[in-house]
Amino acid sequence: MVKSNPATKEEVLQAVTECDVKFIRTQFTDTLGMIKSWAIPAEDLENAFKEGVMFDGSSIEGFTRIEESDMMLMPDPSTFRVLPWRPSEGAVARIIGDVMKPDGTPFEGDPRYVLKSAIADAEDMGFSMNVGPELEFFLFELDENGHPTTKLTDKGGYFDFAPLDLAQDVRREIDYALEEMGFKLEASHHEVAPSQHEIDFRFGDVLTTADNVVTFKYVVKSIAYHQGYYATFMPKPLSGVNGSGMHSNQSLMKDGKNAFYDPDSENGLSSDAMHYIGGLLKYVKEFAAITNSTVNSYKRLVPGYEAPIYCTWSGVNRSSLIRIPATRGAGTRVELRCPDPACNPYLAFAIMLRAGLEGIKNEIEPPGSTDVNIFELTEEQRASRGIDTLPGNLKEALDFMAGSEFVKNSLGSHVFENYIAAKTAQWDEYKAQVHQWELDTYLSVL
Repeated sequence: MVKSNPATKEEVLQAVTECDVKFIRTQFTDTLGMIKSWAIPAEDLENAFKEGVMFDGSSIEGFTRIEESDMMLMPDPSTFRVLPWRPSEGAVARIIGDVMKPDGTPFEGDPRYVLKSAIADAEDMGFSMNVGPELEFFLFELDENGHPTTKLTDKGGYFDFAPLDLAQDVRREIDYALEEMGFKLEASHHEVAPSQHEIDFRFGDVLTTADNVVTFKYVVKSIAYHQGYYATFMPKPLSGVNGSGMHSNQSLMKDGKNAFYDPDSENGLSSDAMHYIGGLLKYVKEFAAITNSTVNSYKRLVPGYEAPIYCTWSGVNRSSLIRIPATRGAGTRVELRCPDPACNPYLAFAIMLRAGLEGIKNEIEPPGSTDVNIFELTEEQRASRGIDTLPGNLKEALDFMAGSEFVKNSLGSHVFENYIAAKTAQWDEYKAQVHQWELDTYLSVL
């Protein structure tokens, strides 16, 4: 019998035979987090495990120049999954791979390699990282030509059920597909905004979780489209309502125990946890362009929509950037609330981990917790408390990132320089556009 989640080359090849898999979609992400994929016949998979799959790296955002174009994708057997929405006869599977140079050495521009490097550094310090992301998305209707719109599928709100949540059947199909692919779901519900949904899956080691985020987005979009809807992870597709986040619950393990828990401390948090928080707060403005990676990300990070824009931490306060859920013991964790689902999860998790490790290595003490509703404080009151804010737009975030030796060292020069160049080009294109708000505000009066 085939294992539900084969992990070795031999188990994968057995699954291919027994599940009648005809094609395998090989996948990786570019620097900006976009999935790149092409299909190979199932009979070529065994050779791909041995020799990799060659491709042209010069056509991939942030990878290589034309004269250095040869790249190789080495499939990771632990990521093999049969796609449950495709026919069971002549099935299709997907597998994620690591990008290599032709000589077989890791390519420093591969986001998955950036995360693996951070994991290795954590292991040198005796730590492993667990992450549990909470991904939000919108489901919109398609037009008569199958193109996405922003037409609402419902008028429901937080935890609403039928008849307000008209897309519940779509979400249920997504849940079934994810569970068939090995996800352990913890919650699936309607979110605050109309047509907005959230599905949370169980925390796991950071590399598997990053792979799962990529898979999650792929599954959600595919199932939604098959059901006649369009799923978007755009952080703020609608004005006047809450945007979509990817709150990231994270913890470190050491010697088989949660390193963030200390039963003898006043708040149940260890010195490692406090220093980890200190590292996140010290560097968050410098890495915001990674966790909040688009022009649109900063339309979500504005006051009035429960968005975490203030650089504080708290045990209970959801207006803080970092929240510490009440659970103690094995479930002790730090929740960073600013990331959104448009980010590249490999780079985002890598930069969070490295910031936390810097905090531990350098014993960075965070300020005291902020236990008031920061949204209700005036600007003067926030200033008197020394409360800082995240960058106000992508350009500000890129400026902070460009001046950060921490981010450069964390990502490596290749990713750092190519990422800034690509995002700066996006900003320059955006600022050159004339937007509808400008026409509505100025055209008839100037």
